[in-house]
Amino acid sequence: MGIIKNEYDVEGYSPTDTYPDPSGNHISSKIPVYADETGAVPGESFIIGNSLYARIQRFAAKYGVEPRGIERVPEDERTDKTLAKAGTMWLAANMVVSSFAIGVLAIPVFHLGFVDALLTILFINLLGITPVCFFSTFGPVFGLRQMVLSRFYFGWYGVKVIAIFNILACVGWSSVNVIVGAQLLHAVNNNVPGYAGIIIIAAATFLVTLFGYKIVHYYEFYSWIPCFIIFLIVLGEFAHSGAFVNIPMGVGRSEAGSVLSFASSVFGFATGWTSYAADYTVYQPHTVSRVKTFAWTWAGLIFPLLFTETLGLAVATAMTFDPATGDAINRYAIGYRKSHIGGLLAEVLFPPLGRFGHFCLVVLALSIVANNCPNIYSVGLSLQILGRWTQAVPRFIWTFVGTVVYCAIAIPGYSHFEDVLENFMLVIGYWLAIYSGIALPEHFIYKRGITGYTLPHYTTPHLLPPGIAAILAFCFGVFGAVMGMAQVWFVGPVGRHVGVAPFGGDVGFPLAFAFAGVGYTGLRWVERGWFGR
Repeated sequence: MGIIKNEYDVEGYSPTDTYPDPSGNHISSKIPVYADETGAVPGESFIIGNSLYARIQRFAAKYGVEPRGIERVPEDERTDKTLAKAGTMWLAANMVVSSFAIGVLAIPVFHLGFVDALLTILFINLLGITPVCFFSTFGPVFGLRQMVLSRFYFGWYGVKVIAIFNILACVGWSSVNVIVGAQLLHAVNNNVPGYAGIIIIAAATFLVTLFGYKIVHYYEFYSWIPCFIIFLIVLGEFAHSGAFVNIPMGVGRSEAGSVLSFASSVFGFATGWTSYAADYTVYQPHTVSRVKTFAWTWAGLIFPLLFTETLGLAVATAMTFDPATGDAINRYAIGYRKSHIGGLLAEVLFPPLGRFGHFCLVVLALSIVANNCPNIYSVGLSLQILGRWTQAVPRFIWTFVGTVVYCAIAIPGYSHFEDVLENFMLVIGYWLAIYSGIALPEHFIYKRGITGYTLPHYTTPHLLPPGIAAILAFCFGVFGAVMGMAQVWFVGPVGRHVGVAPFGGDVGFPLAFAFAGVGYTGLRWVERGWFGR
């Protein structure tokens, strides 16, 4: 198996020299690549030569920064043999105050009872995490990041559209999450302005993601422990307070609409990791059992999601509002109206625990670091997918750019958290439902499993699917989402008839999945017959 070399930095060659890809075609590139016939890129290739790119990579490597971006990981560099990390990665990312906030939304936003909201949390999370677990198993098999893997579904050019959506998702989730953390810090000390809390959390997240895969996993392996302890304290103090109220569930079309809309929020949060699931298993050997990878990922997702969202739901039942005016009546509702999630948790922790309660809230605020690490690490990988010039920018530089951008969004959005959280999660649920609706039929129907992937094709545009069927199916999925959505700014014709007018009920994500999946299955058959690939 010969070594193929792109002499980006070697004396006597120019940055625009071409190199043969695994199929023998010559491709112009500005990125230092040494690849074998399967397209894997050894880590030392990133620091060879005297170009600005290589000098930056060598400087960063001195401090342990991961140089690799979207390039395929060679088997001899897949040294991450701790399978439990596939679970602790998501355990830490979801044992956070943001997932607690999802459960809280059931009461003040969707006006559900306790039992119906609890059942929604259970079953929708089971559904939402399934594609995350499934695609996590692809990392060890192929050594490819999720967006690179998506070239096999959307083609070389179509995946750039998907990457843009993923960038928006990473930046948007980070903005929403950091706002939650800043609210907690403000609840601890009213003299800490929102922008200061945002900058503190964002800076801590950047320091972890700067160093890359190993440090992200190391941080997530342990960071869930103090958060879990604090949430147990919240559970104990709230149970001791006796403030829990078993709010009865509603009936009729109004209840149906509220359940479906809350389900969209839960689904959007649970499935939000799908588009970068494989990013966090690419350094595991290909011999790792796919079943075990799926199981560890499933356990790492389902436990924190059910625990934190149910706890948030339970605490939210203590809030009392005037049914006529909507004004807050008791201290829990007043705290929530004053400082949102931070104010609600403060009312649980501060009266019985005093200064220790302040400490607990600070720990929960810093839990956002674990929540945002996957977003900010993966945003750099998605940016590299957009073009060869973006791939020529090291991942850690894009990580810094993404951090600056989401801070710029979060600071002015700080005072409008609840609306931002609800609306953004619903939109994210739509696009990820479309993504799964396209990727899953391609995998099961047309590739017929893992053996249907030809790895050398991932760097060769004319050997990948044209992407026409995928983009058209994506448009069908958007149409389905619009038909079924129930947002404050628009209610689709199908969504309007699910619940009580004018609010309706949100069925955007199942319609998006169905329209995209059915459309892609038919269009891909035509595309394969026409193009032969």
